[in-house]
Amino acid sequence: MSENIKLEDYNDKFDEFFEEVKKNPSYNSKLIQQAYSLAYEAHKDQRRRSGEPYIMHPVAVAKILFHYGMDNECIVGALLHDVVEDTTYDLAFIKEHFGEEVAVLVDGVTKLGKIPLSTKEEVQAENIRKMFIAMNQDVRVIIIKLADRLHNMRTLEHMPAYKQREKSLETLEIYAPIAHRLGIRAFKEELEDIAIRYLDPIAYREIEDSLSMKMSEGKDFLDDIKSQIKEKIEPIMPGAQITSRVKSVHGIFRKVYIKGKNFEEIYDIYAVRIIVNSMIDCYNALGVVHDMFTPLPGRFKDYISTPKPNMYQSLHTTVLSKKGIPFEIQIRTWDMHRTAEYGIAAHWKYKIGKGGEDNFDTSLQWIHKMLENGDSADNAEDMVMSIKGDLSIDEIYVFTPRGDVKSLPKGSTVIDFAYAIHSAVGNKMTGAKVDGRIVPLDTVVRTGQVVEIITSKQQGKGPSRDWLNIVKTGEARSKIRAWFKKEKREENIVQGKQDLEHEFKKNFLRFEGNAYEEFVKKIAERQHFDTVDDFYAAIGYGGVQISRMMPGIKDEYNRNWKVKEPVAVPASNKIEQVNREPKSSGGVVVEGIDNCLINMARCCNPLPGENIIGFITRGHGLTVHRRDCKNVPVDIENSPEPERWVNAHWDSKIKVEARSSLNVYAIDRDGVVLDITTTIVNAHVKMHTLNARPINDGNCLTSMTITVNNKEHLDAIIKLLNKIDGVYLIERSDQ
Repeated sequence: MSENIKLEDYNDKFDEFFEEVKKNPSYNSKLIQQAYSLAYEAHKDQRRRSGEPYIMHPVAVAKILFHYGMDNECIVGALLHDVVEDTTYDLAFIKEHFGEEVAVLVDGVTKLGKIPLSTKEEVQAENIRKMFIAMNQDVRVIIIKLADRLHNMRTLEHMPAYKQREKSLETLEIYAPIAHRLGIRAFKEELEDIAIRYLDPIAYREIEDSLSMKMSEGKDFLDDIKSQIKEKIEPIMPGAQITSRVKSVHGIFRKVYIKGKNFEEIYDIYAVRIIVNSMIDCYNALGVVHDMFTPLPGRFKDYISTPKPNMYQSLHTTVLSKKGIPFEIQIRTWDMHRTAEYGIAAHWKYKIGKGGEDNFDTSLQWIHKMLENGDSADNAEDMVMSIKGDLSIDEIYVFTPRGDVKSLPKGSTVIDFAYAIHSAVGNKMTGAKVDGRIVPLDTVVRTGQVVEIITSKQQGKGPSRDWLNIVKTGEARSKIRAWFKKEKREENIVQGKQDLEHEFKKNFLRFEGNAYEEFVKKIAERQHFDTVDDFYAAIGYGGVQISRMMPGIKDEYNRNWKVKEPVAVPASNKIEQVNREPKSSGGVVVEGIDNCLINMARCCNPLPGENIIGFITRGHGLTVHRRDCKNVPVDIENSPEPERWVNAHWDSKIKVEARSSLNVYAIDRDGVVLDITTTIVNAHVKMHTLNARPINDGNCLTSMTITVNNKEHLDAIIKLLNKIDGVYLIERSDQ
């Protein structure tokens, strides 16, 4: 859009929104008008990527929240949610003019902004941790953030392609599951559908086309079904409401492309919803529809007696029409319907109560638990995996022998079930029975099963370290680690010290005098441990994977701690200051050195066409690194042993083949790995290694090492791989 168009020439649609606000006496329209005026003034010089004035974004977020009936402070907070972060107004000003409650909401949303950290995992972990801290303080913070993300996703077409994929993946893994756990169905479904549109546009169009055909034939079918049900239900339950819907794109995507079902195997594409006045009416209505239509075996779910963790209650049954068409029927009361549609937002929309009420507080217990599990993780990667696992949308419901129900993520084992009951039960567990039969400890449990945990009264008995590789939930993993931290500290310290010394010897790290103790203390401090023993203990119980840390430890060692040795460079390797043209060795020209053994650094795998530099290695010739490699000092002149770094460049006259490693992330659909390998083969590229594995719910990682001619050749291969259906990210693993 033209930058010459003035702010006042745009319609930010606040006026029509404000007219709706004024009709509701529960809102402070004067304060909302004041908040809009401040946001308008604060953002007047800012534009969105689309070229529109920035004010259109906070107004759109406020409208979304108003539609969901959020309270006055939430609407004001939405209008002001970017003011403190992006403009000259500070939190004190917000607090003075709009009150403490609004200031807390604005501050909470502002703090969810990203902070610079050393790795992607740490950035994501810190953002997730902040999100749950904010939710723990006031859940309205995350509701504002969800509305903010929803509007950003609606306008994602203005972002570059890589940002579209990045935001969509984050939305699918974090924001949509949070909306699900909060019970805000419409947020969840729209976020998922938009994300899939960008992550797999071809599959999205295929489903949309199939749905459009289903919609054209389905409307008449659903109208007929509703008419039949109304005729039977109305005389018995006056006032019952009967509606219908067609399944969301993402819901179908999960079943077709992730679970491998045919479109015809999805029985809930069509659904009819019956809303009645009481719980008794729900079960009466169920009897009526089962009398009218043939129920499909195994397709009945009673979420009224066993509610979902997000408070969802309803009866679900799948039946066959007289024409043999399957459809789902959902039966619920009006209160259940409000909770199903608005989730936690129904607390404000229908004034069920304030935050201190038991029913409201109980519905948020999962936030406290997830925050505790995340805080107990020992590194960023563990925290991200823990929370993503616990946010899983797929849930199962398992019974104790007494009939109590435990909700767990799909894929949970009997060990996860034991720790869901109590940490003491898990720690004393020696075996398990499922439906009366003894099973192995890695047995995955399913909905409806009765699980009995067998425990030992023997003192000192505890979990096994192997359980950490079996459990699915972050809760179980954190409790197992907590036991090892507390009960086996001395043993962990001894084991950790042995493991660290072994890694140092394996990587040729040698020290003189007290340098070893000083070096380990420095590493422990960098990892935020109070003492060296705490660091050893964490290694001992598996909380710290020392092998993952070794690249950084070796870098620190080489820079500041390496034992100085006289550089005895063989005569053939000495840098001679002579006026002659340097010769190429292995396709690399090194200034001042001819005919020397040249090795390519494995840490960065330099390719022809990339900027390179050489490092003289004692007894092993010269190692070539990419100039931007993490192991190359930024300021070579002031680095330890600068004389060992030499200028180098690729010889354009010689064709060189080099290996490069790629990580290809994709939706885990049938045939995706075959498509990847076929693309490589058709491109006549030599492949040395290939490894494919699932990485989380519905995604997979394919790692490969290939031979390429130069950087341009690699870029061309990456471009081909990006065209494969379902591939959403490709990274060089030697970056």
